[in-house]
Amino acid sequence: MESQRPFLRRLVTSVAAVALFCSLFFGWVTLQNRESTLAIRPIAQNVSVPDGFSIWHHLDANGIHFKSITPLNDTLLIKFESSAQSAAAKAVLDKSLPHGYIIALQDDDSQTAAWLNRLRGTTHRLG
Repeated sequence: MESQRPFLRRLVTSVAAVALFCSLFFGWVTLQNRESTLAIRPIAQNVSVPDGFSIWHHLDANGIHFKSITPLNDTLLIKFESSAQSAAAKAVLDKSLPHGYIIALQDDDSQTAAWLNRLRGTTHRLG
């Protein structure tokens, strides 16, 4: 019986170490996912939202890759994998689209951003 306890103790310690490593790794991967979104809105109400195909053409011609282009109400949302791609796309679209549009970085509504906002926004009171 005594010879099995050290083995069992090592096994439990090893499983706990692997579980801790996996949770830290997945947490790190989640925080590294920096998806970025550009929103294109018309300035005036009589101006329509630009066509997604024309946006795709301008971005593709400049070698900028994106995840998706989605119309939402009076806004065109373009998702990118990184903020660098988003900044490059903003520069290209500022030059190629006619005046009358607002091109702005939109806040990410992902769960990671929500958790970070919750953690930052709470005040810690003791007593």
